[in-house]
Amino acid sequence: MNTSSATAASAMQTPYERLATLGITLPSPPPPIANFITHVREGNILYLSGQGPREADGHLHAGKVGSDVSIEEAYQHARLTGINLLAVMHDALGDLSRVKRVVKLLGMVNAVPHFESHPSVINGCSDLFVEVFGEAGQHARSAVGFGSLPGNITVEIEAIVSLND
Repeated sequence: MNTSSATAASAMQTPYERLATLGITLPSPPPPIANFITHVREGNILYLSGQGPREADGHLHAGKVGSDVSIEEAYQHARLTGINLLAVMHDALGDLSRVKRVVKLLGMVNAVPHFESHPSVINGCSDLFVEVFGEAGQHARSAVGFGSLPGNITVEIEAIVSLND
């Protein structure tokens, strides 16, 4: 299959078929950890509250990126956070095919002061969204470092998504 045929075949797959190809099963959406809700829909825009690297069993990955957590580990944590964001999207919409486009991500990295590879970490989520939504998964993004995050988690990511009518 040539590249354009592979791209066309991929474009015909649903987000759920792409998730299955990736070996990903969506978990239940993680519950809020404070006084907020996981998402707000305003018209055709879905705003997703920040999610962290929570495993299905509730375990949260914690630590400082650049000292006790490597870039590669943090990339996987950002990917896991993306899976949790997808779980919230699915819960909010009932069908990920309703996603028209991932508009914007804000990725926060719990990093040591001299850390400079925030974009490489948040790529874990960005890469996942492109794998799941194709071109519609490409988005604007900020990837920034923080001195701390709740529970000392390694990453937190929030998203803005536009929806099909």
